[in-house]
Amino acid sequence: MPMYRPVVAGVDGSPSSLTAAEHAARAAVARSRPLHLVHGYLHPLGYGVPLNPYDLGVPAPTEEAQKMLEQVAADLTDRHPSLRVEVRQVAGGPGAALVEESRRSDLVVVGSRGVGGFAGLLLGSVSGQVAQHGHCPVLVVRPAEQPIPVDGPVLAGVDGSESAAHAVRLAADEAARRDTDLVLLHVRTPERGAVAPDAAAEATAAGQAESAELLAAAAAAIRSDHPLLTVVERPVRGESPEQALVAASGEAALVVVGSRGRGGFAGLLLGSVSQALVQHAHCPVLVAHPYEPAD
Repeated sequence: MPMYRPVVAGVDGSPSSLTAAEHAARAAVARSRPLHLVHGYLHPLGYGVPLNPYDLGVPAPTEEAQKMLEQVAADLTDRHPSLRVEVRQVAGGPGAALVEESRRSDLVVVGSRGVGGFAGLLLGSVSGQVAQHGHCPVLVVRPAEQPIPVDGPVLAGVDGSESAAHAVRLAADEAARRDTDLVLLHVRTPERGAVAPDAAAEATAAGQAESAELLAAAAAAIRSDHPLLTVVERPVRGESPEQALVAASGEAALVVVGSRGRGGFAGLLLGSVSQALVQHAHCPVLVAHPYEPAD
């Protein structure tokens, strides 16, 4: 990964975007990266750059938005004196602008709205687009008024997949950066249907052994790269991985989830577990999109 990749936050002046900018500033300082504040602005008709710009003209940046960006940058550098901040406006919808920025970024940070739980839609359209289609890791942060255990551990789910393994590696880097514990969680779901007692006991024992093996392998891989990191292996039995991980996120400072699929706007890119956590986790969620190859 090239060393010049910045941390990027989308800023439109809303409380959610200001919370994202603050998280992005902390992440940039921790990574020794510059912070880019990006405002994706729309054409007056309510869309991005028109299909035929010769008809309507490419929209120009606004002075009001520039002042807003510069004020946010000044506030952040006051709180983080070592931070290097750049601001710019990009013609186009904010979601599409941030997805494009993610091709050249170390991390993109977006704000969410709402509170934890399974009632209601919690992500705005911009947050949802970037979490789905980003080309680098995407951090989805919660509203400032929602308390987060900032000293809590970093949490990652383990299921044996390459997507989860990539998420665990990023989670370990985050835990080491934050000087906190890494909790690896594997969820065993109950057997469905009627099962004879002997068969049920055998299945339970096999499931426990598989869970322990998956966790031990993931922890061993992490300890080889982070020998000083405290890694907690936590097998959990639950109705679904989604519900178990959402519940566990209530005690975490960050939960890291894998992504799947390919870039672009065609197809579903997040699995059901990732979708549930991005929507309903009680703490910030890092979606572990692989980095776009450098040009």
